[in-house]
Amino acid sequence: MAVDRLLPTRDAEDLLALTRDVADKVLDPIVDAHEKAESYPDGVFARLGAAGLLSLPQPEEWGGGGQPYEVYLQVLEEIAARWAAVAVAVSVHSLSSHPLLTFGTDEQKQRWLPGMLSGEQIGAYSLSEPQAGSDAAALRCAAASSGGLPPTGYVITGEKSWITHGGRADFYTLFARTGEGSRGISCFLIPGDLPGLSFGKPEEKMGLHAIPTTSAYYDHAEVDADRRIGAEGQGLQIAFSALDAGRLGIAAVAVGLAQAALDEACAYANERTTFGRRIVEHQGLGFLLADMAAAVVSARATYLDAARRRDLGLPYSTQASVAKLVATDAAMKVTTDAVQVFGGAGYTRDFRVERYMREAKITQIFEGTNQIQRLVISRSLTRPPA
Repeated sequence: MAVDRLLPTRDAEDLLALTRDVADKVLDPIVDAHEKAESYPDGVFARLGAAGLLSLPQPEEWGGGGQPYEVYLQVLEEIAARWAAVAVAVSVHSLSSHPLLTFGTDEQKQRWLPGMLSGEQIGAYSLSEPQAGSDAAALRCAAASSGGLPPTGYVITGEKSWITHGGRADFYTLFARTGEGSRGISCFLIPGDLPGLSFGKPEEKMGLHAIPTTSAYYDHAEVDADRRIGAEGQGLQIAFSALDAGRLGIAAVAVGLAQAALDEACAYANERTTFGRRIVEHQGLGFLLADMAAAVVSARATYLDAARRRDLGLPYSTQASVAKLVATDAAMKVTTDAVQVFGGAGYTRDFRVERYMREAKITQIFEGTNQIQRLVISRSLTRPPA
């Protein structure tokens, strides 16, 4: 069912209508086949890019859509309600563009941003390593200076893991070690066809099957110094500045998943009968659906609150963690309850709700586990008043 949204402008209403139309015609008819076959949806991102949906929050001067985050996230939610894996990739693409947009020089932006935001390219974010997930300061992948002051280039060696769109992306925002300690991490913009860069086989995941998640291997891969974004040692600052926005993206994806599960459960409950009545008329099930609806609406409100703060230029880091925590926990519960509504049928692959439940689980893990979100939130409670 269409979500009742409060949008800031008529243009935003038209954009959401366009998104629903594209998602219904391009994504919904093919999602089941691709997820079951674990096959990559060639051409899908080109279609989304042609519709202007891959670069909505970026400035118009560089080829972006110039949309506030409040609107962009609701577009992302609509995409997720049809295909979560594609929505995650769209969110990651935005996350991958953020460092260049925010910390790049004017020359770097002029050189690379138009292509990145044209809709013809898709990006990936390369922060995690096998032994360094939430502990980003423990990175080992190294970028050694190839000589000169300032350096003329870097030689990258090491492994990165859990890369959404690994092996398929056109560019990778890479974080690698250039010095010691937490201030020894730097950010690089890596072309997907860089010599010395290779990828492992896609992970055999519980869900999000159509978009590959891989490891990357850098074997003395050389990049010019102008591929470094920001100053040497500024990498963690850059990574963490992007992660707040990324967490809001995952919150919106989670709400889209939960909304889809709620819609499927309501439709089934209005059709299925037991003891001579539609099962929705049984109070126990009706109350379960009511709780599911309340969880979806509440989760949407948390990410919109954080997004509106971001749009106003206000601090929103804590609110982003709250949104990510609340929305992804809600998605896990709502999708699980949707399977319960379907009964035994919900445990089969004949219905989408079992896929929704598998997909919801990862939202509690990536972009900082929900335990990390609780840590961020709890620390904000112990700070002295401003």
